[in-house]
Amino acid sequence: VQLQASGGGLVQPGGSLRLSCAASGRTFNMHAMAWFRQAPGKEREFVAAIGRGGYNTQYADTVKGRFTISRDNARNTVALQMNSLKSEDSAVYYCASEYVRRADIVPVTASGYQYWGQGTQVTVSS
Repeated sequence: VQLQASGGGLVQPGGSLRLSCAASGRTFNMHAMAWFRQAPGKEREFVAAIGRGGYNTQYADTVKGRFTISRDNARNTVALQMNSLKSEDSAVYYCASEYVRRADIVPVTASGYQYWGQGTQVTVSS
């Protein structure tokens, strides 16, 4: 599985961005998908994840109510809609993928994902 993230950029506080991750392969609908982020000098942290069917989602407390993860299994894509952005949201955002046996399995740790994209930079600044 190869993952290609896009959509990062510079946005003012309070603004919005939509990240997208395109996946290769024919088993996308058998994979849970997630977004993680890593700011300079900090460890990679979980942001959001979605089960293979799109019905089960998990969010970090820091982004609940502001970010929304979604997926399109027909297009092999997963998106992260980010609203009300704050300066502390600035980081490199990575999409990740892992084969899961059941639709209700939604890993929330980096160790739960085998496949990773290259990352896209998000900078929130005035």
